[in-house]
Amino acid sequence: MQKIVTEAHEYASRWLGQGAQANYIPELSKLNSDYFGICITNLAGTTYGYGNFNEKYTIQSICKVILLITALQDSGFDHVFSRVGMEPTGDKFNSIIRLETGNSLRPLNPLINAGAIAVTSCINGANSEKKFMRVLDTAKTILNNANVSYDENVFLSEKSTGDRNRALAYMMRSSGVFFDNVEELLDVYFKSCSILVTCAQISRMGAILANNGICPQTGKLLIDPFFVRVVCSLMAVCGLYDASGEFALRVGIPAKSGVGGGILGVVPNRMGVATFSPRLDAKGNSICGLKAMEFLSQAFSLSIY
Repeated sequence: MQKIVTEAHEYASRWLGQGAQANYIPELSKLNSDYFGICITNLAGTTYGYGNFNEKYTIQSICKVILLITALQDSGFDHVFSRVGMEPTGDKFNSIIRLETGNSLRPLNPLINAGAIAVTSCINGANSEKKFMRVLDTAKTILNNANVSYDENVFLSEKSTGDRNRALAYMMRSSGVFFDNVEELLDVYFKSCSILVTCAQISRMGAILANNGICPQTGKLLIDPFFVRVVCSLMAVCGLYDASGEFALRVGIPAKSGVGGGILGVVPNRMGVATFSPRLDAKGNSICGLKAMEFLSQAFSLSIY
């Protein structure tokens, strides 16, 4: 296992230097662009990593998985999916067009920006601080780290440049998708995107999802198995935005990417997989991460299809 993880890193490192960091969030451009880590956690709880797999970075859109799990736990399946759909989109992750021109005024799925904002409105809490603490508590549980926190500078950077997300949120509120205070709701969303993680932690989160919600290290049930099925199904068809189809063909596992450079992968009943490399392609996915995932999928025959 360790040998193949190392080989995957060596293979994908050929693409280091290609792509660009997400400089539309200024703080993200400060991260070392040469960081690259890979990590796998199997269902025995053993972790294998190589490269910068213990380097901290902000979770960004991988937090949408945590937001969805928290919302399902707080409000249930029917309520959450009264506010958001469950279909893939061929549009960019921050597209606004479907909120006005689609058959439904709801966002198409929880793993695009509009959908994640709608999902955040389903999380319990009397104010933004309490809502975010619910999200952070979930993150601490499924990342198996009581010290998980967020990067204040990245949060403020996202808050100051997040006009597209404000447009999405105000559009949804005007359509009755939710009635929350937009700025408070976005504070929860931006802070969630700014949660600090490592590649190793994300691989352990993937292992919990691969193990039907049971933590491999402790044997405790942390996520309702039905919620695991919901999350993994959506990741399989929507997790890499408008590159989800190609990823399904080339790699073939439920996955979620983030513009911080991370990718979470789930191989049901086998392992959690994570990669981290900040340089992104035009669709917002880590270039080296995608290459590493493809290598690992072929080496271990991971595709579920």
